[in-house]
Amino acid sequence: MPNINPLAEVFGFPVSNLTENAKYYRDNRLCPYHNRFPNCTKDKADNPLGVCSVCHGENKVITCPSRFREDWKILHNAASFVWPKGTKWTSLPEIKLVDANGQSAGNVDYVIVSYNEDGQITDFASIEVQGVYISGNLRNPFLEYMKSPSAVFEWEGKCPHPDYLSSSRKRLIPQMLYKGGIFKAWGKKQCVVIQKSFFDTLPPIPQTTKEKADIAWFLYDLEYSEADQRNHLVLVDTIYTEFQAALEKVIYTKPGQMSDFLALLQDKLYERISNDPEPHSVYELL
Repeated sequence: MPNINPLAEVFGFPVSNLTENAKYYRDNRLCPYHNRFPNCTKDKADNPLGVCSVCHGENKVITCPSRFREDWKILHNAASFVWPKGTKWTSLPEIKLVDANGQSAGNVDYVIVSYNEDGQITDFASIEVQGVYISGNLRNPFLEYMKSPSAVFEWEGKCPHPDYLSSSRKRLIPQMLYKGGIFKAWGKKQCVVIQKSFFDTLPPIPQTTKEKADIAWFLYDLEYSEADQRNHLVLVDTIYTEFQAALEKVIYTKPGQMSDFLALLQDKLYERISNDPEPHSVYELL
């Protein structure tokens, strides 16, 4: 089996980019994509896992949410979905959301707000940004690359890979259930920012028009530019959906065959009976 490079970008630059600028960012562990701090803080602040995206087949899969902040395209594209041209707006990051009982429903990644001449808010909408979880050890190949960055870096160990199922089940669904449900009840628009390869793993969601949509799914990809030897965030598609239709599709899991599950139960029962002729945990209704 040939050796594979699982790393697409390290500290904002393709691993093949060995320019002085790339070296500067790697040496100083900097984030070029508007992290809350100048330095990368992913995983550990004092020893960050500076991997922005990983290689998976032909795709460069974004694993760090900060990577979506390039040129703040995600905010401007979201605002254009919610309001017409000429609207005054800005963004507020990490806004706490509570339910009717005062219990936390989590933080909204960004709330974009429109306002009038007096600075009074006239409308608002949510933006949720999600990278993809990784299955396997990503730090080991990262540390190996950082020892001696090379354009032809190859990793001899087991390669980590995107875990799309965990990404949707652990993060996307709870966000849509709890935070999304509140915004829907308020009659406010929602924006979801993910990569196209992630969206393609979700069940097909019925689409509607921009005017009728509760949710706009902004699907991005990374495209390489020879001019500056960098990958750039590009909006490749926008999908408009209604909240309930999207929720039902995303939370729904296609069932396997009930006969297979029943066969498993039968095997377990036979095993229980054969190992314990008088099982204390088998009951009879009287």
